[in-house]
Amino acid sequence: MAHATENHGLPSHAQGAAITVGTFDGVHRGHWAVLRRLREVARGHGLHSVLVTFDPHPLKIVRPELAPRLLTTPNEKKEILSLAGIDYAVFLSFTRSLSLYLPDEFVREVLVERFRLKRLVVGYDHGFGRDRSGSAENLREVGARYGFDVEVVEPARMNDEAISSSGIRRALERGDVERAAQGLGRPYSLTGVVVHGEGRGRTLGFATANVSIGHGDKLLPREGIYAVSAASRTHQGPGLLHLGPRPTFRGSPPSIELHLLNFDGEIYGDLVRVEFRARLREIQPFASASELVEQMKRDRAAAAEFFRQGRLYRAGGPD
Repeated sequence: MAHATENHGLPSHAQGAAITVGTFDGVHRGHWAVLRRLREVARGHGLHSVLVTFDPHPLKIVRPELAPRLLTTPNEKKEILSLAGIDYAVFLSFTRSLSLYLPDEFVREVLVERFRLKRLVVGYDHGFGRDRSGSAENLREVGARYGFDVEVVEPARMNDEAISSSGIRRALERGDVERAAQGLGRPYSLTGVVVHGEGRGRTLGFATANVSIGHGDKLLPREGIYAVSAASRTHQGPGLLHLGPRPTFRGSPPSIELHLLNFDGEIYGDLVRVEFRARLREIQPFASASELVEQMKRDRAAAAEFFRQGRLYRAGGPD
């Protein structure tokens, strides 16, 4: 997959494109269904397959007070989309001026003139242009003027409910990372750099890596203790994650602390990817450090049992 630029469009040799447009936050199973159909349409008509998406999230510009935390940062989205089997991903800079485009203007100036649109594939709840007024029906009218067809993909469902980015966010806000994984088609994850912390974990016999995610708009699941999988440059395996405040140690700031179950080396400075597998418990205060240590031992045993039973959500990606 190549990253076409928003200024130059497709390469000069490209004859035309099958395009889908949207924020695609999370790149969940419903999005995979759209991308799968996009590939099929492109192959069937001898076109390039193109995803046009936005950075930042459009609500960050038009209604910042309503802008959601992101399921996928731009870098995470690019990594996931690299598995989608499409030819080009275009990340448009979403600006105030772009938000004022009428659907007709956006289609003509961006999709038709810049990216040579021939076939448009959209999700069932798609809308773009000023106030999201570009519905599928409106797009078909525009397509009749500019010579492209529009196809609407029905939603992917889970328990008779359409899978959506907002639904996955609600699951994560409850701490239900297993339901979120079912909607995403993979475990929910975060990526960050291991930084130096207070060093208290090692003195307690539970060495922890403090993870700094850097991106302020990334959605974190509900505070708690989680069973996770982690991968860095030097290690890959199961772990425990503390996400949130540290009430036992008064004055300590909230943290993201990773304890690797089968590893005692140093990973400071490494980029680490953490996949959420299950929420084990709430965060709670303890009367002493020794009581906390006993609970951490129980947490470690619970995580080890979780992984021993093989309760890992697996999904098939773009197909």
